[in-house]
Amino acid sequence: MKKSTKFPDITVGILGGGQLARMTVEAANRLNFKVAIAENQEDSPAGRISTFEIVGKWDDPAVLESLVQNCDVITLENEFVDSQVLQWLEARGLPVYPSALTLRLVQDKALQKQTLRGSGLPVPAFAAIETAADIEKFAGEYGWPLILKARRNGYDGKGNWKLDSAADIEIGMEKLGREGLMVEAFVDYRKELAVMVARRPGGETALYPVVETVQKNHICHTVTAPAEIAPSATEKAAEIARRAIEAIQGVGVFGVEMFLTGDGEVLINELAPRPHNSGHYTIEACPSSQFDNLLRAILDLPLGSTRLIAPAAMVNLLGENSRPGGPDGLPEALAVPGVNVHLYGKAAARPGRKMGHVTALAPNDGPQVALELAQKAAQKLIF
Repeated sequence: MKKSTKFPDITVGILGGGQLARMTVEAANRLNFKVAIAENQEDSPAGRISTFEIVGKWDDPAVLESLVQNCDVITLENEFVDSQVLQWLEARGLPVYPSALTLRLVQDKALQKQTLRGSGLPVPAFAAIETAADIEKFAGEYGWPLILKARRNGYDGKGNWKLDSAADIEIGMEKLGREGLMVEAFVDYRKELAVMVARRPGGETALYPVVETVQKNHICHTVTAPAEIAPSATEKAAEIARRAIEAIQGVGVFGVEMFLTGDGEVLINELAPRPHNSGHYTIEACPSSQFDNLLRAILDLPLGSTRLIAPAAMVNLLGENSRPGGPDGLPEALAVPGVNVHLYGKAAARPGRKMGHVTALAPNDGPQVALELAQKAAQKLIF
């Protein structure tokens, strides 16, 4: 193992080469840290700009051995890596953040909710289920509708199915594969909130502002910072987010997605053990972005400021067609004053695929003005 202790002669290994890894590489480049990307296919968005790229499956012994020999610390950009892979790397003496334990607690959504509830944190009513009868029993206690979920590997609405009545159970179970399922009570929320949390190995924690997220077709569509909610709800959401990451012994950067109900209750929806869409605004809107603080946290360096410089907003750019990756309308989008366009360098677009994002700040106004600016630019970018 490389085991460098001299900054900046550090190599960070990242399992995954998509846009989250790419933006982490951009942050690492500013500090002159080297980055090794391990991805299943060559020429990934992050691999294209990293120090070097290791091509192969994450459980391939040759890939793992290359990480051990070349890296000082390992992190990941998604939760689809098996926790046993992280456990193997840890057994070889390589620091891995988030740890195998943390990943195991997060990637199984039923176990995640059990862990959070066991720590006294508010979550929707839920149950692991095996049969249709289990769902009907749960509905008898909590009523319809319900949300049926795959316990693993669901994202952007994939792995979720709304059940409005018992008549929907069979098709829902068929769609999600019948095994490894859970069910949750439907939350009639007023707003969806999110907080990014950075945490070092010794427990030092930094929280980014509480933001409001809006989903479109189950994919994060817009983020506004700060969330325009009562101060009491802001304080509650921030404290719940901090305690949630403590509960999973998290080190790195984590997204905490929450529901705010009409009576002011805050419930945890899901955790993401990595940078998250709801934190992309931090690149321009905070002195240290979520990607900066991911690197600081996993290298046990002082965390950077998470202060909001100005009200901000982000709009996701999604593919509309199957076509080569570059967008139409870039000159027009760049002509909108005060916006920042981030393109992810993906080789091809397809409907619903995340291709980039736009952010805007509104120093003299509120987050809704920032959102209008970001939306104006985003509407000109067509994939």
